Amino acid sequence: MGLFDFAADLGRKLFGKDDDPAEEIKKHIEEDNPGIENLDVAYNDGVVTIKGKADDPAALEKAVLMAGNVKGVERVEAEVEAPPVVETTEYYVIQKGDTLWAIASKYYGSGAKYTLIVDANKEVIKDADKIFPGQKIRIPKED
Repeated sequence: MGLFDFAADLGRKLFGKDDDPAEEIKKHIEEDNPGIENLDVAYNDGVVTIKGKADDPAALEKAVLMAGNVKGVERVEAEVEAPPVVETTEYYVIQKGDTLWAIASKYYGSGAKYTLIVDANKEVIKDADKIFPGQKIRIPKED
C-alpha cells in the first residue's frame, strides 16, 4: 500500500514519553482490529511501519488511518499483504468547520448519507459529532 502522510501534531493522544509508542499503537489497532493478522508495528521518530496480512484492502486502509490519526505520527508505511484493491476509495482530510453531513453532501449529494462515512471509519470516528481538523478519513465508493 505504500506511504501515507499525516499531521503529527493532531490526533488522538495514545502515548507519553515513558510509553512504547509502537506497543500503544499496536494495542490501539487491535482494539478494533479491522482485519489484520500477525500485526507488527514499529515506531521511529514519527514514522509508523505496519506489517502483517490484511483480510481485504479496506482492512489495510483502516489500520493505516488508525495509526496515522495518532498524535505524534507524521507518516505511516504499510508493508502488509493484501488482496488487490477492487473499489476506489478516496481520502479526505477534515478541515476546520467541516461536518460529516457537509462532507457527505459533497461526495454523495446528500448529507443524510454521512452514515456511509461513519461506517467506513468506525475505527477512527468513535462519535460522529467529534471529528477534528487534520484527521484523515476514508470516503468509500457509493454502491
